[in-house]
Amino acid sequence: MRNFAAFYSVIALVPLVCARADLTIVQKIEGPGQNGEITVKIKGDKERMDAPSQPTRIIDGKTGEMTDLLNEKKSFIRISAQQMKAAAETINKFDDGKQPSPRKLTPTGKKETINGYETEEFVYEAPQFKASFWVATKYPDAADILKQMQAPVSGAWKPSNMGMPDYTDFAGLPLKTVISVGDSQVATTIMSIKKDSISAAEFDIPKDFQELKKPLDAAPPPVESPAGFPAATP
Repeated sequence: MRNFAAFYSVIALVPLVCARADLTIVQKIEGPGQNGEITVKIKGDKERMDAPSQPTRIIDGKTGEMTDLLNEKKSFIRISAQQMKAAAETINKFDDGKQPSPRKLTPTGKKETINGYETEEFVYEAPQFKASFWVATKYPDAADILKQMQAPVSGAWKPSNMGMPDYTDFAGLPLKTVISVGDSQVATTIMSIKKDSISAAEFDIPKDFQELKKPLDAAPPPVESPAGFPAATP
C-alpha cells in the first residue's frame, strides 16, 4: 500500500507548463515523511524534478523514458516506456482485479484562496484513492499551461493511464492537490511558477554517471515523494 500511495504522488507532482515556455515550478509537499519543497523544471517535452535527499528524476515525453539520477553515487537508473506501461497496468488491476471505470471531476462548491488566487475544490474518487484538486480558473495563462502540461507526460506517462484525470480535464490551474490513500494523506501546493529559460543540459545524464540495472517493481520508485500525484501536478 505504501508503494501504491507513493506511485500516485509522483504523478501529482508532474508538472505544469506554459505554451512553448520553459517553466520552473516550486511546490510544497506535506505528508508522512515527505515535508519539504520540490522543484520541477519543464522544457518542451522534458521534465526534471529535484527533491531534497532524493534522486533527481527526468522524464522524456518523446521517448517515454524516465531516468533517476543518484547524484551522491554518480549513477542512474532508467525506466523504459514499456516498463512504465506494465506498472500502470498493474496499478489499474490492484483492486482485486477490477478494471477501472470512467470517473470525473466533481465540484464540491467549496472555495479557498491559495497564494492570492481564488480556487474551487473538485474531487475525483477511485476505488484505491481519493483526490481533491483546488483549481484556480482565473490563473494567468491557465489555458496554455494546461495544454502544455501534457507534453512531458504523454504516452506511457499519461495520467489517465494510471486512473487520474488528464491535465486538460481541468477548467483552470490546480494550485493544490490532496491525495488520500487509506489513512495516508499527502498535499502538494504550487508556490511559484517562473518562465525563465532553462538550459537543455539540465535534462542530460552527466557523462561521469554510470548506469545501474534495477528491475521495476509494481510501480517506479517515487521521489519519496512528491506529493502524491497525485504531478504537480496536477
